[in-house]
Amino acid sequence: MTAIAVAEGDGIGQEVIPVAQDVLALLHPEYEYYPVEIGYGKWMKTGEACTADDIALLRDADAILFGAVTTPPASDYRSVVLQIRKELDLYANLRPVQGNGVDIMVVRENTEGLYSGVEWQEEDRACTLRIITRKGSERIARAACRIARERKNRLTIGNKANVIKSDAFFRDICIRTAEEEGVPYTTAFIDALTLDVLIHPDRYDVIVTTNIFGDILSDAAAYLVGGLGMLPSANIGDRHALFEPVHGSAPDIAGQGIANPVAAVRSAAMLLSHRGDTAGAAHIEEAIRLTAEAGITTRDSGGTATTAESGAAIIAALTRLME
Repeated sequence: MTAIAVAEGDGIGQEVIPVAQDVLALLHPEYEYYPVEIGYGKWMKTGEACTADDIALLRDADAILFGAVTTPPASDYRSVVLQIRKELDLYANLRPVQGNGVDIMVVRENTEGLYSGVEWQEEDRACTLRIITRKGSERIARAACRIARERKNRLTIGNKANVIKSDAFFRDICIRTAEEEGVPYTTAFIDALTLDVLIHPDRYDVIVTTNIFGDILSDAAAYLVGGLGMLPSANIGDRHALFEPVHGSAPDIAGQGIANPVAAVRSAAMLLSHRGDTAGAAHIEEAIRLTAEAGITTRDSGGTATTAESGAAIIAALTRLME
């Protein structure tokens, strides 16, 4: 029995993840789906956003479908996302940017850098420690090389080595790894790279970079394909895998029924691909395409459909494809 942990989280996660779960259940009714309550809402009720028991439930799953969590500016609130990534060692964040002639995979190191979670505040300053290790750099570089070989065999190493010594360390490890793996590569400073991706997306295939740079680059690249409501992601480790839309909890639109479910549904497709069901994943992408062609899209994509209406149209299109 394949077990899928479903963590809706906060905000629009509670609106888009049910759509993604319905899509999965349509294709795989034999899967066991079980809820895991985590996030800011739970913290408000219990004082804990993610407990050891919650982590155990996530660890026991064959895959995790994850929504979004709100991280308030509270000194006693520990980021749930960072906690899960560290506890399950989900070191590779894969963020495909696809659509409108664009096909780029951003491979983001997921457990180190400025998101290492080593922070403190003093009277006159606040500090966040940026940690880049040889182990972390080597394994994300190898993951990027593996993905590049499966695609067009072109790798770009995004960095800021001209200013930050730890980025020179990361860049050099990636270069050495790419040479060992026999993958052709180029290097680019992340600021110039982000601009060039927006101007010439066809020049890029797989981009590997550090944690915060990968976060910013993929968010900027979302512009090319219709915004954050379209981007899925996978968080992959050696033993565990979590799939989530790139967008956050979006509290400003939560509860209004206007959130775009496509990113969450595409995250479900990535989950199926990871589980070996590439045909099911392809059906999901086709259902999304057909729904968009029919003009049934949410406000951020130029339409008028609600979250529920968009989700229902995707499921209807998927049902027809399965007949």
